[in-house]
Amino acid sequence: MTSSTTRTEAAPDPVSSDLIGSGVEGGLVDQLSAWWQRVRGGDMGALPAVGGLVVLGILFSILSPYFLTERNFANLMNQAATLVVLGIALVFVLLLGEIDLSAGVTGGVGMALFVVLNSQFHVPWPLALLIGFGFGFATGALIGFFVARVGIPSFVVTLGLFLGFQGLALVVIGAGGQFRLEVPELIALQNGNLPVWGGWAMLVIMLLISGGTAFWDRSRRSRAGVPNRALSLVFIKLAAIAVGGGIVVYFLNQNRGQSVVEVAGVPIVVPIVLTLLWLGTFLLDRTKFGRYLYAIGGNAEAARRSGVKVRWIKWWAFVICSALAVFSGLLSVARVGAVDATVGRDIVLSGVAAAVVGGVSLFGGRGRLVHAAIGALVIATITNGLGLLNLPAGINLLVTGGVLILAATVDALSRVRSGGVRM
Repeated sequence: MTSSTTRTEAAPDPVSSDLIGSGVEGGLVDQLSAWWQRVRGGDMGALPAVGGLVVLGILFSILSPYFLTERNFANLMNQAATLVVLGIALVFVLLLGEIDLSAGVTGGVGMALFVVLNSQFHVPWPLALLIGFGFGFATGALIGFFVARVGIPSFVVTLGLFLGFQGLALVVIGAGGQFRLEVPELIALQNGNLPVWGGWAMLVIMLLISGGTAFWDRSRRSRAGVPNRALSLVFIKLAAIAVGGGIVVYFLNQNRGQSVVEVAGVPIVVPIVLTLLWLGTFLLDRTKFGRYLYAIGGNAEAARRSGVKVRWIKWWAFVICSALAVFSGLLSVARVGAVDATVGRDIVLSGVAAAVVGGVSLFGGRGRLVHAAIGALVIATITNGLGLLNLPAGINLLVTGGVLILAATVDALSRVRSGGVRM
């Protein structure tokens, strides 16, 4: 998906982006005004996806009495986890203006190797899992070699692997074959819950990390002599996390069991995905590697002339994407408790859709991991809500496809309004 057309967007600066003013610290009103000006200029970020999520939530809660129940809400978290992780994985290559169509089947083959080695050849599960992730690393390195070194378009390379890995999965598992996941620790990733106190502990840790990171950023910006966000914005963000997170934790801590056995607590997969999201965001926002990713996606030639090792950055981006795709496959297999030759075949396009719906640009240089997470929640909500209404699966595909086309249109129009070059 790389284009030779020069892009005019500048790479986001994690230190000074969305900051304004001539002083050390901009006022709250000034910064909100600057944000609104960016939205009017076409840089809407995840705003359309957030609005869509709210509308879908209201719509499905009206149409189905089961949508806002504790049980369905927890089920939605588990359903979305796999897609959120795959969307996060794809952001790393989409920021470069590339794509990985093989991410889903890479995760599927990695998990097929893991489960077959563990259940059939009795390889200890930690070693078998390491081999599965090793397959992901090797696949990413192979894609990175062909794209960055040989110069083959990522669309062609990953499409070839998408087709070839489906055959490899058949070789590993066998046509129509299925192997059960027999590792309770891994099954619990998607089927277990934190104790009631664990959800509140998770929320406290989130507040401490968010607050610590925010004040560390303020200190770093002050030392660099660049404008700082208004302190009030930090407290507003922390208050939003406390209130929103508190509501979610309270809701999930209610008993959602249908028998005498009590089922309550935040699903274990939620803090795992949040940790992955925070680590990935830290990598993109606060390291040279992340800055270089945005720079290459904005203008690869300018980045190369500035001394950025474009080939190595691209290589590592594909390695990270494939490794995270295997982790996404692990969550998928943990949820159903088994693996077959079709695992990961259909989800990759939904992963791309999640990133684009959330506001990640297909043209590179713009987007954040949280945008992909929000987009994944939108798609998961559509699937969940339509399933509760007992509508045919074809309707789900039609609605998801329409949402993707709408999101891509918004992306293209926002580039034109913000001064980008039309492809």
